[in-house]
Parts: sequence; structure tokens; C-alpha cells
Amino acid sequence: PYYFQQRHISDSQVNNRKSRVVRNGKLVNEKWSAVQVGDIIRMDNNSFIAADVLILTSSEPNGLCYIETSELDGETNLKCRQCLVETAEMGQDDVQISEFNGEIICETPNNLLNKFEGVLIWKGKSYSLDNDKIMLRGCVLRNTQWCYGVVIFAGKDTKLMQNSGKSKFKRTSIDRLLNFLIIGIVFFLLSMCLFCMVACGIWESLVGQYFQTFLPWDTLVPSDPVGGATIIALLVFFSYAIVLNTVVPISLYVSVEVIRFVQSFLINWDDQMVYDKTGTHAKARTTTLNEELGQIEYIFSDKTGTLTQNIMTFNKCSIAGRSYGDVIDQRTGDIVEITENTEPLDFSFNPNFEPEFRFYDKNLLDAVRRRDPSVFSFFRLLALCHTVMSEDRDGRLEYQAQSPDEAALVSAARNFGFVFKERAPNSITIEVMGTKEVYELLCILDFNNVRKRMSVILRKDGNLRLYCKGADNVIYERLTSGMDDIKNKTQEHLNKFAGEGLRTLCLAQRDIDEEFFNDWKQRHQEAAIALEGREERLDAIYEEIERGMELIGVTAIEDKLQDGVPKTIANLILAGIKIWVLTGDKQETAINIGYSCQLLTDELLDVFIVDASSYDEVQQQLLKFRDNIKIVHTFQPRSPTGVQLGANGRVDANNSAGTSTPPQPPPNPPAVSVVTFRWDDDIVQCENTRASTELEYHGGIVELHNEETTGGFAIVINGHSLVHCLHPQMERLFIEVVMQCKSVICCRVTPLQKALVVELVKKNKQAVTLAIGDGANDVSMIKAAHIGVGISGQEGMQAVLASDYSIAQFRFLERLLLVHGRWSYYRMCSFLRYFFNKNFAFTLCHFWYAFFCGFSAQTVFDPMYISIYNLFYTSLPVLGVGIFDQDVNEKNSVLYPQLYKPGHYNLFFNKKEFFSECYSRMFCVYRPILHRVWNSKIYNDDNLGTYYDAVSPNGQGLSDYMLFCSATAAMLVIVNTAQITLDTLYWTVFNHIMIWGSLAFYFLADNFYNYICRGPYVGSLTKAMSEANFWFTTVLVVIISIMPVLAWRFYFVDVFPTLSDRVRLKQRMAQVRSRQSQDVLRTPSARRARRSIRSGYAFAHQEGFGRLITSGKIMRKLPNPEFNIPNIINKLNMNSGSSNSGHKNHTTTVPHSQDGNSSGTRAPMQDLHTINL
Repeated sequence: PYYFQQRHISDSQVNNRKSRVVRNGKLVNEKWSAVQVGDIIRMDNNSFIAADVLILTSSEPNGLCYIETSELDGETNLKCRQCLVETAEMGQDDVQISEFNGEIICETPNNLLNKFEGVLIWKGKSYSLDNDKIMLRGCVLRNTQWCYGVVIFAGKDTKLMQNSGKSKFKRTSIDRLLNFLIIGIVFFLLSMCLFCMVACGIWESLVGQYFQTFLPWDTLVPSDPVGGATIIALLVFFSYAIVLNTVVPISLYVSVEVIRFVQSFLINWDDQMVYDKTGTHAKARTTTLNEELGQIEYIFSDKTGTLTQNIMTFNKCSIAGRSYGDVIDQRTGDIVEITENTEPLDFSFNPNFEPEFRFYDKNLLDAVRRRDPSVFSFFRLLALCHTVMSEDRDGRLEYQAQSPDEAALVSAARNFGFVFKERAPNSITIEVMGTKEVYELLCILDFNNVRKRMSVILRKDGNLRLYCKGADNVIYERLTSGMDDIKNKTQEHLNKFAGEGLRTLCLAQRDIDEEFFNDWKQRHQEAAIALEGREERLDAIYEEIERGMELIGVTAIEDKLQDGVPKTIANLILAGIKIWVLTGDKQETAINIGYSCQLLTDELLDVFIVDASSYDEVQQQLLKFRDNIKIVHTFQPRSPTGVQLGANGRVDANNSAGTSTPPQPPPNPPAVSVVTFRWDDDIVQCENTRASTELEYHGGIVELHNEETTGGFAIVINGHSLVHCLHPQMERLFIEVVMQCKSVICCRVTPLQKALVVELVKKNKQAVTLAIGDGANDVSMIKAAHIGVGISGQEGMQAVLASDYSIAQFRFLERLLLVHGRWSYYRMCSFLRYFFNKNFAFTLCHFWYAFFCGFSAQTVFDPMYISIYNLFYTSLPVLGVGIFDQDVNEKNSVLYPQLYKPGHYNLFFNKKEFFSECYSRMFCVYRPILHRVWNSKIYNDDNLGTYYDAVSPNGQGLSDYMLFCSATAAMLVIVNTAQITLDTLYWTVFNHIMIWGSLAFYFLADNFYNYICRGPYVGSLTKAMSEANFWFTTVLVVIISIMPVLAWRFYFVDVFPTLSDRVRLKQRMAQVRSRQSQDVLRTPSARRARRSIRSGYAFAHQEGFGRLITSGKIMRKLPNPEFNIPNIINKLNMNSGSSNSGHKNHTTTVPHSQDGNSSGTRAPMQDLHTINL
């Protein structure tokens, strides 16, 4: 109700906004809800746009308008829109505007914010309409005094409302598992009811018929023993369905949503995921996927703006076959590395230069000064071929560009003296070395992801010329013949630039014949006003004129890696996550970035390149790669090093090379990464062999063995080949090959291909996927993955708006997954274990009591207790576990990324564990359902044994039903509290309040209940607590219920410790050392204790410190800061027979204590203090 009320209020506020509509030559205020299609409205500065409108006229020169689209796509930078020149002449004459009688034919309403196709028919002429002439509802008019527009779409037909439809609902694996378990629990409830019904019928027929009833049962229950027992049994079935219904966790989903809601805020409040430069916080845009962050197996990442900064700087270039940008040593002729101390060129001769611009090659500046024609053509193209808008702010020229690449290129041209000054609807003005040049703008051939190029057609002094820039492979296909020398040299420079990780663009130009252009322009106009297939027809028209071009040169823009990217990727790989990079860049650039971010390493055996263009060639390449991998696997012996991964993620290192041959694995084993261990610094350290493995099952334990060689493989595939790989007949072969590779890089891919790759992995691997990107071209990939992460970077907010989580830098993904994701998954599983445990223990008390009450559906507890058990007595402790608990702290979660691996296999909570088919060794180190049955049996049997024929010291009988019920209820709360106390590994103030507060509240509530209510249970708990029997029984029940848990847990932690156990031990040791260091660092007392005074004889009773003093050494620094002798013995035992396992041997020297004995332990080096002798 609250949600709908707030939504109603919001809708009313929007619908009642006022808009100024032209009616009969006058402006009339109308509510937004009254605005209709065909109305002409006036919009003033800083006002919201009421509908999707076609701009007719504006206060700005050339009919320009500036709008802010933050409510549409989250972008705060201003965008420019422009009306038709023909309609701009109407000005703000309301009478003339009201007489506008044009006809608009356009597309049907849709949700595409960046696309519009239509035609305006006015005064007998047709005018093409596109997105640049439209303002959408939700935009805000900025820096424009006024403008008029005609409404095209209103109300629910606007693009804003079309985008507010139902989005795809994402469910986690935990949700699907819970749905399955709930159905199973319902059947379990029906089974218990059916059992009690049969048992009741048997009991009634054998025993119950001899009981005398004082109620008029004859009308309902036949006197016949069999018939009467049958009727009673049927009634008992429904009675037990009511009594035992608490086994179905009705409040489970509410508690789950509360935990997820709070976990989302913990992500939002994390100060370590704040980007200081912009103050941008991480944000959980959904509350339903938090635990899924702890189960990611595949990450699909964009490159530009995701792995890189997307802050482009003009770094190098190639013009007419000559490369510029390197600094050459004049004496040796060698290339000098550019550092912070390298002095950049001085551009102060140019009044329009930018002080922050840096370039170091003096040869290019000299070529500009001597007016080299090829260099002039190069920079003239950069100043003219773009869609950048200029703006004069306080006498300073500033540019607004939708692409960082265009901004960098226009800025470079500006600093070299080719300044873009202003843009009009039909002209572009630049300044070349101080001389103003005005070009007539005839046509712009827009860039898109398919064309991968853009062109402009200009006229200057009667000469027509086309300037084009785009991807190298696209431009090279459209060059004229006879330029082989320049093309070859430029290709060498392209390869060199790409090898350095630079983003490249090719520049070309073409002179156009006037007659040819006029004919082409006519066909272009026809395609531009087409209502069907406009894009396809325009692309075909563009192909006609973008041919036979001359190559001018190449630009090389540097886009540096973001901080922390290599470390983040390395840790994610150690966590068993496979990372695929999907980028639109060329192959060489993608490979170089792969090496830079440690996705590709020199340890790889081979990097496969799939670059064929035909279906058969691609298939042959994949088959060849598959055969090569099989050959390597055949002749490479399996590594003896393996690990055992228990059902809860327990990892046990094989301690010798002579491991016996394991049994055969199950069919279709999943691929995971092997983790080996070595002893170092008293804590097991993890080394990732990055190898594909197979799972082998040994009594509920999953054993991992190397299936792949140490080096492994990587694959790089381009977009043309990927088209064939995604074909249904080849996708299985493609998946078979790429799943054997550590790293996958897809280059030259389109946004659609990114989404198809994600869908392919989801379909074939049944793995949890995550897609991360920062641009509009990543939206489809982000929506296709199980979890989408958007980076708020330089390319707007479209990726963020489509994502489930948003971060400001790629490095924050490590903390999002390894800390918050793992904690969320761990906490949710802990919560579910305890929640089902307490529910089963509570409900089964009724079931066991049925054996003592003739299966009469008599309850064990007070009805009030039954009503509020889940709400008040046990809800807060379990919420505390689900919100605050953690097995290891955030530092160690990142330091030991292998802790993340159990989430890949749902090992913390799964069907097998729930139904007790495998051991759970993390919390319930016992069979869960058996333990619940055991506890509930203990509650009933112990209390029945205690109070059966019991007598108090004063001679009064204690065998009272109410007393038994109250005692059982109290023990149930106490044992549940003790259980969750043992399961809680991380204590906070909130945990203490929730756990101990709930226990205290039970006893306080019972006493308060005695004062305000009358009934058979009033005072029964107080009476029970006054007897010693209650306290002795409570202690006995707690011990019997908890001791098996403790014994089992201590056994496995001591004999088979997990990596998590060892890390927790390290944390405790660090805390102990911290407290000890505080004591050690205290200033020694100046007064010497009596026992430390030495003998006055010439010879001491004990060996003194003479050797240490004469040698000048008081303590010798040890390489191991956590050194102790038991660990040395363990290491020596482990290293024996495992010389090839990579274990690190330590050679240490043990210092002597003051009494001359060898010291077993020592303080860390940072804790040492000077000893005064």
C-alpha cells in the first residue's frame, strides 16, 4: 500500500505540471495530462519537456537547442539539438506558429532513445527527420531562452514511458533452490500428517475405543471401532496439518528480502569503493542478487573505459608513410623512453593552445611550420571531420564531444594550429595557422558500430572533398589503387602502434566531381526520407561515395589502463573466475592490452588466433586448436599436486607426490581452477596453477586434479570469425575449444555479438555470469548476463542505468565480488541453515509428542508461544547472522581469493546438504536433518523423563502438562540461542543485542504475560524455574544437543582444517600478537626485580650472555615472523617425499632465552625492543 500510495502521489505531481500550449495564436497553460499529439508548445529555459516534440524554432542562432538528458540516460553533459532551417524562420511569432500546418509521418512508438526516423511534409516539400531534431519527454532545456515544438508522442507513447515497461526479472540460484526446498517441505508436512493419521487410526482402534468420552460424539463418530477410528483419523490429519504447518517457513522470504536489503546498503556505504576524483560511490541498483555476487564463474568485460581510463590523449601518428611521436636521441639514433622528466614541446606560439596538452616529437611541429602539404591535410581533416560542438565560455574556446576519441583528435589539431571555431547548420569554420577558413557543410555520413567510420562532404572555393576517418580494416578496403608503398609503411606503423596498446584510426580523403555529387545527393535525399529500411538504404548510398579514397595517415591515441587492473584480474583468476574481454578494438591492440593487464602471460603455451573469414576456414582453425590441446594433454603427465574440496569448500592439499590413483570421475565434470598450497610464514599460501580440472568424489568430498598443463592456452578471435563460431552447428566446437583456454579475447565485435557470447556461455555451461562495461554498446551484454555491472565513466550513464550494480573503477570489482559477494553468499547460506534448523526443531517437538498423546494433535507449547516464536524469539538472532556474520575479515578475503571458490559449486548450501546426503563441514558439521530430529527428540524425551512422576522437595507433584510445556519451550529457546552462538564467527554489538536480547526478551515476555493474561499456562515457567529439576535438565539438554556438534567440529578443524579455518587462526594469532606487542613495548622498569639479580661470585651459576655480547648480536632476525618449532616439524614432515611439490624450506636460527634454553616462540620483529644488559 505504501508503494502504491507513493507512486500515485508521484504520478499526480507529474501529470499536474503546467505546459504552455499555443492555442489560436495565444499561449495557454495546460496540464501535462491535457497535452495531445499535434499541439505546439513553448518551452522556456530550465523547463521540463512535456512530450516528445519536433523542434520548430529556437532563440539560439541557427536554430540550436541545448538539453540535459539526465532523467533519460543519466548523462549530465549538455547535448545539442537543431531544428530545420526552413522552420527556424518562424521565430517566436505565436500567430505564425499557430498556423503551422505540416504533416509528420514517423515511426511507431518505441523505446529507442537514440533513434528516430520520420518525414516532415510542409509547403509541398519533404524534410528528413532524425534524432537530432527531436526533444524527448523528461529532458530539461538548458542555456536556451525559449523554443517551440510540435508534439509527436504524448503520454504513454513517449520514449520515456516506453522505457518504463517491465524489465527482465533476475533470480538467483538460492531463490530457485528455496522454491524447490519449500515444495519438498510441503510434501514432508503432508507425509507427517499422513503418518499421524494412520498412527491415530491404529491407536484409536486398539486403545482409544476403551476411553470414555463425555461429548456428543455419536452424531459424528460412529460407535463401530473401525468406522470411528477412521473418522477420527481423518479429522486428525487436518488437525496436524494446522499444528505442524510451522515447518513450512512462511516468514522465510520476508527475512531473505530484509537481509538482502541491508546487504545492499552495506555495499552502498563501503568507503573503500569510492572513487576519490569524482566522489562516486558503488551502488547496488537491485536488492535481489547480492549472494549471486559470491558465485560468479565468468566475467565478460569491455576494454575501453572498463579496463582502460577512457581518457584519450593524442600520442603518435603516421602521415604519408612517416611516423611521428617518438623521441629520438640525436647522438645514437635510438628511441628514448618518454618519462615525466621529458620536456614536452612548447605550443605557446599558438594563442589557442591548451596548457595540459603534451607532445614530444619536434619533427611534427617542424613539418607544420614549414607547411608540409601532407601534414596540413592530416590536421585539416582532424579539424573538420567530427561532430564536436564549440562553445565560448568567458573568452575561452571549449569543446563538447560525445566521444573522448573525437575530443582528443580535435584538441590535437587545435594545439598544432588547426583550430575548430564554430559549427552552423550548413558550414564549419576553422582557423589554420591564424587564417580563417569557412567550409560549406554538404553532408555528414554518421558513424555507427556497423560502419565503423564517419565522413563529411565539404565545399571550399568550388571544390568538393570527402574526409573520412575510421577503423583501419574498413578504410583500407576503400582506398584507391596505386598507393602500395604508403599503405605498406602505414601498415607497419599501425602494427607498431597497436603493439604499444594505442587506439588507431585511419584518415583518408577523396575529391568529388560536382555532377556525380548532385546525382548522389538526390538518391541520398530519397533514402533519408524513406520510412522503411532507411538505415540500410543510407548505408548503401554511403558505400557508393566512400570509395577510391587516398590514404592520409593514422592517428594513435593512448588510453591508459585504470589503476589496479592487473592486480584485480590476477586475484579474480586466483578466485577461479574466468575473464573474457570483448572489445571493438583491433586485434593487436586487444592482445597488447591483454598482456598489460596480465590476462595474457609469457607462461602460456600458446595463444591461438582465429582470424579466418569463411565458415570452413574457421572450423578448420578450431579443429586444429582442439587437436593441439589434446596432444598436449596426452603427452603432458598429470600433475601430482591436487586439492580436496569438501562440500563446504574445504580445501586439503595432497601432502605427497605418491598419491594413489583416484577412481574415475563422474560424467561431464565441471571445469575449475586448481589450487595448490605451500607452507610459508605459518599460514598456507595459495598458488594458482590456472589449470582445468576434473572433479572426483570420495565419500562426499570433491577432489580436484590437474587436467591441463601448467602453461595453458589463450584464444583471440575477431568479429568476422565470431559470426561463424556462433552458428548453431559450430557453437559446440567453439565452446569445447574456449573452455580449455585460460583467457579469451574477442576483438572487433559488435554489441549484439557481445550479448550472444554471454548467452552462449549461459546456455552451455550453466554458470553464473557477470558482464561489466561503461558504454551504450555494452548495454545488451549487461542485460544478457546474470549480473550486470556498469562503470560510471566517460561514455555516459546508459550502462549504469541498465546494470544491477554500478562502480566507478574496474578495481572495485575485486572488492565487490571477493568481499561483499562472498560475504553475502556466506551469510545467506548461514541464515538458511539456522532458519531451517530452528523451524524443524520447533515443529518436530509436536511430532514426537504425538507418540505420547495418542496422536490426538495436542500441542506441546502455549498457543501464544506458537504465535510469536518465529516473530519475536528467534527472528533477530538469525537476521544478525544473515547481515553481520563473516568467517574471515575483508583483508584476508582479498589476500586469499581461493576462499571464493566454494560459491561456484553451491557448496555452502545445496540440496544434498539440506537432505543430509553429504556432510556439511562449515557450520552444521553433522547431518542437518538428523540433528534437527535429534534435538527435538531430546527436548521431549528429557523433559518427559524429568517431569514424569516427579515430586518437588515440599512433596507436591511436578508431573504437570503446563509445566512440561513451559520447560520444553524455554529449553528450545535456550538451545537455539546456544546453537547460533556457536555458529556466529564474527561478533558485533548488534549480534550481542539481537542474540542475548532475544533470550532475555523471552523470559521478560513470559513474566509480563503472567500479569496481563489468565489461562492454564500462567505462572508455569516461573514454577518450573523455581525447581532444581529444570536447571539440571536444561544443562543436560544443552550438553546433549551441542556436544556432538562441538566434538565433530573440533575433530575436523584439528585434523582436516580448511583454508578458512587456517585464515581465521591467523587472524586470532595476529590479535594475540598485537596484545602481546603492547605489553612488550612497555618501558622496562628501572628497578630490577629481586629474582633477576645475578650472583656476585666471579663465576655465574648459569651460562651468561658473553657470547652474544662479544659477537655484537643480541637477537638474530628470522625470515619467518611467525616462527615456532612445531611448525618447522610439520613443514619438514610435509616436505619429505615432496621435493617436487614446490614447498618452501626454511632455514632458521633459534635465539636463546635468558635462562639459556631454546625459545619455542618469539615476538615479531616489529615487536622487538632493546634489552639493557
